[in-house]
This record gives sequence, C-alpha cells and structure tokens, in this order.
Amino acid sequence: MSGKISSCLFCGIAHKQISCVSVFESAELIAFLDTSPIRRGHVQFIPRDHFDYFDDLPADLAGQIIRIGQEIARALKKLYGVDRVAFLFSGGDIPHAHAHVVPMHEKTDITSRLYIAEDALTFRPTPKASLEELEAVAGESRSTMELV
Repeated sequence: MSGKISSCLFCGIAHKQISCVSVFESAELIAFLDTSPIRRGHVQFIPRDHFDYFDDLPADLAGQIIRIGQEIARALKKLYGVDRVAFLFSGGDIPHAHAHVVPMHEKTDITSRLYIAEDALTFRPTPKASLEELEAVAGESRSTMELV
C-alpha cells in the first residue's frame, strides 16, 4: 500500500494491520463490529480493496456486500427481536466504501435531519464498546448467521 491508501483506516483493517472483531470474512470483504455502535450488533462492511465511495464499487462486489448484509440482518433480527434492520452505504467520515447494518429498536436509530422537528438538537458521542463486549456480540452473531 502506498500514498493515500496507506493512511486509510479501513485499508489497515482490511489488511490486518489494525485489529477488529469480525463477524464475516472472505477474500473480498470483511464485516466487523463497529467500535462505537449505534445499537448492539452494529456491523460495518468494507471491501478489502480500496474504493473511495460505494458508487466506485464493481457491481458484483456491491452485490456481495448486500447479500452478506441480508444474512447478517436476519441474524440480528433473531438476536435482538427487532422487526427492522437498517442497511446503508456511507462514506462521509472515511473515504473507503463501507456499509452499515444496524438493528433498529427505534425509528430514530438511523434518521435524517429532514424528519426531526426540533431546531436545536444536541448529540453525544456514541459510547465505545469494550473488546469483551465486541467479542461476545461477534460470537452471538456468527452462531446465528446462516452463511454459505
């Protein structure tokens, strides 16, 4: 890795230079628990190769992310007793294509400013999950998934 890619956090995770708690790995993808989860079980997906944004992904790779995301969503529904799991591609914080899968306990778990009525909102940082908690969640997720 060189230049921009060598300073990319997600490239560091993808190439095992930075540790994570994974719930799924393949030659092309890694899915791991977010260290500042919106909800318990919040998973991020990254391709091992660097692509800045989701629209830069080859279609087959984007399809793999969605397919594995659906499997993980089914597992999260079972684990957390929720009806919905959010799936979204993002890229505003780190320019390396990535997706999130989040169990939705409340409709505001993933939201838009367009749907918030109050003018003044305050936010606090999401709490960091401990390694022990992440390992427990990963074990629950892996044992519930029905991946091929």
